[in-house]
Amino acid sequence: TGGRVHKNKTGFDLIGLFVGSEGMLGVVTEITLRLLPLPPARATLSAAFATAAQAAETVQAIFAAGFLPSALEIADHFTLEAARRDVGENIVPVGNAHLLVDLDGQNESVRSEAAAISDLIEKRKPNALQLANGEVECEKLWALRRQFSNSLRATGLTKLNEDVVVPRSHLVDLMEFADSLQAKHGFPIACFGHAGDGNIHVNIMADRYNRDVAVREKVERALDDLFAQVLGWGGVITGEHGIGLAKKRWWPEATSDVARDLHCRLKQMLDPNDILNPGKFV
Repeated sequence: TGGRVHKNKTGFDLIGLFVGSEGMLGVVTEITLRLLPLPPARATLSAAFATAAQAAETVQAIFAAGFLPSALEIADHFTLEAARRDVGENIVPVGNAHLLVDLDGQNESVRSEAAAISDLIEKRKPNALQLANGEVECEKLWALRRQFSNSLRATGLTKLNEDVVVPRSHLVDLMEFADSLQAKHGFPIACFGHAGDGNIHVNIMADRYNRDVAVREKVERALDDLFAQVLGWGGVITGEHGIGLAKKRWWPEATSDVARDLHCRLKQMLDPNDILNPGKFV
């Protein structure tokens, strides 16, 4: 499937069908990738805020103003506190929430957009705002973001990483709902991730998860609440990780009867002997 051209509507999108099918429809034996040249200019804005809701509102404002960053990442209070303990207070900006806004393109357009987004963020009263230009300086700001998962594991709690996606209009709602979920179920919850596309890693941080059945059952109830709310907003229960076994229990709630039937028919047609990654959600 695929080819050298940029557009191809000759039949069904077979690449889209197989990529992300979790090994249930076929085996990839060879991949040819198309590489794009890196844009000549890059800028990164790092902004700290008093609350996660304030940071999420800023994400919405950036898109409402017509900007399309190449990346836009958010982190909440628990995530930042874990990073402060892990990598040091001086590395993590002061505040309870953090945004990284990445821009790339031609030099003039990147400079112009960085200045305009800086002004937009300043109007929302951040605790701190920093601008980096060029690959080396931008990567210094991104080093903190790349440390978040390790910092959360360093807490000693089991990090149960979900990857829900909500419409960007519900980003503030999701960050606030995570707080209510924490209060209801008693688990610390760390939210960080790809705010630019509404894909937030909601991490339930559980003590004794691998040793206590009651804790695992309590986590399942928390996930019931999380997924039900996300679906209620028109979101999805996974944006990257897939269903696999971990989310198999919620597969019927997340899909329609027609969609599940079509999945089964495709599986039976392409894998009639059920030898490709059997026993999963289809």
